[in-house]
Amino acid sequence: MANSLYGPLDPAPDAGYEDAPPRMGFFTDTSVCIGCKACEVACKEWNAIPDDGFDLLGQSYDNTGGLSANTWRHVAFIEQPATSEPVFLGMPGTELPGADPEAERTDFRWLMMSNVCKHCTHAACLDVCPTGSLFRTEFGTVVVQEDICNGCGYCVTACPYGVIDRREGDGRAWKCTLCYDRIGDGLTPACAQACPTQSIQYGELSELRIRAEERVEKLQAEGVSSAKLYGHSDDDGVGGDGAFFLLLDEPEVYGLPPDPVVTTKDLPDMWKRAGMAALTMAGAVVVAFLGRRG
Repeated sequence: MANSLYGPLDPAPDAGYEDAPPRMGFFTDTSVCIGCKACEVACKEWNAIPDDGFDLLGQSYDNTGGLSANTWRHVAFIEQPATSEPVFLGMPGTELPGADPEAERTDFRWLMMSNVCKHCTHAACLDVCPTGSLFRTEFGTVVVQEDICNGCGYCVTACPYGVIDRREGDGRAWKCTLCYDRIGDGLTPACAQACPTQSIQYGELSELRIRAEERVEKLQAEGVSSAKLYGHSDDDGVGGDGAFFLLLDEPEVYGLPPDPVVTTKDLPDMWKRAGMAALTMAGAVVVAFLGRRG
């Protein structure tokens, strides 16, 4: 596989896994997401995640609002005024009764996206975890071992995507595991298994990237010039994501950072400078002590 700015695309060998299997991940195609939230439900059921209160937020049909310790998959509903560009509205056959499927929308459109942990190639959460609770799996994913998490919260602030969260009344960090227990048995993650439109696709990351590029080319050929990939490049600020997306607008519209950067990229230099400063201080103390003795 190709190399990124921060190391190889497949981080499992760097984590010490010999003969690691192919890196696995998610490709989420937002152009066919219908906002059904089947992925959210399946994730909660399989992982025994607490509910979010069942309260609508008063802004849309979304009742979760974002990723959290109790929401590892979140389906965003983004309402926009219509543009002059032809809008891809979802799966064929889902038009309203009596509507002209060729007619352009003149009021608004909904963009929908099922968001999830990105399982970064270079994961800052791993760098800052003091207990080893966060670890890299043989599939290249990042998992939290809640039984040894001390609730320090360092990973929460380190994540450039704001994915990790601590559970109220618990204090420990929680996030998507990419269903590590399922994929270890050769099963598909619960969210991808439940998705009725194949918006969430699971598989070998290298194959998903090829499939995603072909999908973007197809959409652009159909006039959807806004179609673009997010998190697929191993030359971005986090060395590429293990969960990447096809978007129909700018990342900020979906609540994603436009240029994510691993927050610990300068950590080695910082430790080096701190070490040099400590040595300099120690040297000054020794010189002062010897000067007093003389």
